[in-house]
Amino acid sequence: LAFADTHAWNFFSQQYRCFQTLWILGKDSVFFRDGVRRIDFVLSYVDDKDGERKQERRKVYEANLEKVGLELEIEDKSESEDGKTSFVKIHAPWEVLATYADVLKIKVPFKVNDIPDNSEMPMNWLSTPFRLPEHIMHPEPDFFTAPFNKSKSDFFLIDNKDTFFPPSTRNRIVYYILSRCSYFRDECGDKDKKGIKRLLNNSTYTAAFPLHDKNLQQKCFCFSRKYYGEKIGIYFAWLGFYTEMLLFAAIVGTICFIYGFLTYDDNEWSKEICSEAVGGKIVMCPLCDKKCGYWKLNSTCNSSWQSHLFDNVGTVFFAIFMGIWVTLFLEFWKRRQARLEYEWDLVDFEEEQQQLQLRPEYETKCTNRKMNRITQEMEPYLPITSKCARTCLSGATVLFWISLIIACIIGVIAYRLAVYAAFASIMKDSPTTHLQVVGPFITPQLATSVTASCINFVIIMILNLMYERVAVWITDMEIPKTHLEYENKLTVKMFLFQFVNYYSSCFYVAFFKGKFVGYPGDYAYMFGSKLRNEECDPGGCLIELTTQLVIVMTGKQVWGNIQEALVPWLMNWWGSRKARSHPESLYSRWEQDHDLQGFGQLGLFYEYLEMVIQFGFITLFVASFPLAPLMALINNIIEVRVDAWKLTTQFRRPVAAKAHSIGAWQEILNGMAVLSVVTNAFIVAFTSDMIPRLVYMYAYQPEGEMNMKGYINNSLSVTLSGSTAPSLPAGGCVCVYRDYRYPPGHEKEYSHTMQFWHILAAKLAFIIIMEHVVFLVKFFVAWMIPDVPSDVRARVKRERYLVQEYLHNYEVEKLKVQLISPGHSLTREVAFYEDKSVLLLLL
Repeated sequence: LAFADTHAWNFFSQQYRCFQTLWILGKDSVFFRDGVRRIDFVLSYVDDKDGERKQERRKVYEANLEKVGLELEIEDKSESEDGKTSFVKIHAPWEVLATYADVLKIKVPFKVNDIPDNSEMPMNWLSTPFRLPEHIMHPEPDFFTAPFNKSKSDFFLIDNKDTFFPPSTRNRIVYYILSRCSYFRDECGDKDKKGIKRLLNNSTYTAAFPLHDKNLQQKCFCFSRKYYGEKIGIYFAWLGFYTEMLLFAAIVGTICFIYGFLTYDDNEWSKEICSEAVGGKIVMCPLCDKKCGYWKLNSTCNSSWQSHLFDNVGTVFFAIFMGIWVTLFLEFWKRRQARLEYEWDLVDFEEEQQQLQLRPEYETKCTNRKMNRITQEMEPYLPITSKCARTCLSGATVLFWISLIIACIIGVIAYRLAVYAAFASIMKDSPTTHLQVVGPFITPQLATSVTASCINFVIIMILNLMYERVAVWITDMEIPKTHLEYENKLTVKMFLFQFVNYYSSCFYVAFFKGKFVGYPGDYAYMFGSKLRNEECDPGGCLIELTTQLVIVMTGKQVWGNIQEALVPWLMNWWGSRKARSHPESLYSRWEQDHDLQGFGQLGLFYEYLEMVIQFGFITLFVASFPLAPLMALINNIIEVRVDAWKLTTQFRRPVAAKAHSIGAWQEILNGMAVLSVVTNAFIVAFTSDMIPRLVYMYAYQPEGEMNMKGYINNSLSVTLSGSTAPSLPAGGCVCVYRDYRYPPGHEKEYSHTMQFWHILAAKLAFIIIMEHVVFLVKFFVAWMIPDVPSDVRARVKRERYLVQEYLHNYEVEKLKVQLISPGHSLTREVAFYEDKSVLLLLL
């Protein structure tokens, strides 16, 4: 009868639509159904064959979570888009947060910081383009903080209990509880049967993750520390600082490149190579046996001009500058890190117990047990014999894969030698010169260098994909005890492999190619084969090192960004294909996050590894390519945004974790900084032609003038044609090669001339002087710049003093209230004791 009434029907329809709207909004929010309690964590599971045992574990585990005080709300699988996955939503009420904040000694604010901020850095305006304005950042006031104490909650600045603990702290506390809660009944007495990690490993639950805040995508990513925790926050702080510092290196490198371009017309030796009067009349000896013929020196005209862009006086200056830049970068980062430690309340931070917790894999695979002297509890351990055997096998596997990389590099070298002869034979009649624009630049040397670099890059990528799995496998085989130990072991293996994989080809071109060639009639051959060792063309090997560096570095950066952005997006697109047929409002927030990729414990590891490998490119070989920092700067500006987009939209929100530094990567960066000084000194001395030119200009210029006229003829040695090939080009009877040797018929024929030894001495002297100068400046700069800024040191001491002072005053005031309260036996005596020390004595 009621429904028959039109007014009643309209009323119930309106109420139903309102209820339906609330239900839809509730599905796409970060709150429980009541719209009040925030979802701090989500667990998901799927019933399978072994459902009864897993269901019992889940039942006990969730009951124990509720005993601790967590509030749970379950979404049945019938309400999920796939009809298989159930979700358990977890909320931590104030009492639970306060209790565990006390246990974990989480620092919270108790007073606004009233110390004047005099932390303005000198020349801070240079980094202004990288800093967001205040109306976007909305900087929060600084507070004095102290470890939270639940019994003294009125001491702290608690305006709103719902927002007092930031999201990162909330999910860290919940994860702390999840990782320690048992999933077996108390009567079982098995203390090892606990923790969400073990439940994930045995597939009781399929995933455990905190939810993303949908509004984050509309906010500035500068709040990553409060949202994601300090570990991810310190990565973005380091990446941002590294990008800022790259600006200065990029500017100086670009200036050096421009200097090479502007001094193009002053390049006397290139003019001689290109001129018909000099280069056109010089007949060069064949660069390979049989297939290679004689060639005119002026055929390398273009490569000589190209080499000058990077091989000039600015190269030496830039190599020295980068040696100092890398020191400034590391020292200023230590200062920035110290400031962040203070601002993020990590000054007294030590490795938390959860970071040193035993890995579930270690507990499962280690059946032997012994007494822990610290905890006085029986814990699993790995026998020393098994540990040694696993370590030896791991080391042998690493050596095998490094040997495989070196074998691949040797294969690429053999390709260079074999293909150069083919290119030389094909281009003998210069068919490419008819091509417009690019035709004159295509030479056998360039074609060989470019194709070999591309093949080398493909090999690097393939080996990289293979070794990532191998490194994880052998690290798992070693059964590290803790997650920290696991990450450190994997870091060493992956970095060692990547170092050899990415840099070995550059080391070959820089320090080996053209150094062991021999001379006509006594050439050196590769491992006794018929392939003659490679020579550098008269333009030098520096341009080839530049080509190698550009292809490998650019290819890695482009491929890395595509892989980071495209692969997760495609996987998420494919994984959520069923949900796309539903309205977005019905696709719940926890389901959307569940279908994202898991960031994983080693997610940051690969981010750091990518940047450290890039750091190696711009420091170890930067003398050959001054534009490398500019390329890295452009890449990093994109990288920061790709990483932010990826973390917020393509990956589940990681569990917040604390970290006061970048960890083991700091020592790796320090080691590469020292090595970079040595490599750049050797590149300038032995790879470029800088030292031979200076020796010629100052000591061997026949007219005694300070110019490079006659340098090309001076740097070439003569040999008889019959000793190198059976035939000669028309009109020729001798050929020349690049070296400093006495001619045939001389009493010291084919021995090195005195000029060779002078040049060698100058090269060694340059290396020693450059290394000592740069290292002295590095050590002086490191000594002059303290790791902790003086204002931070003073603020830390001041804060500790004020914390004690305010706590003292708080206790005294609290004692006064207790003593003056009605019915207290000491009420009448209180008036006689005004001094705090007497009150404390009475207490």
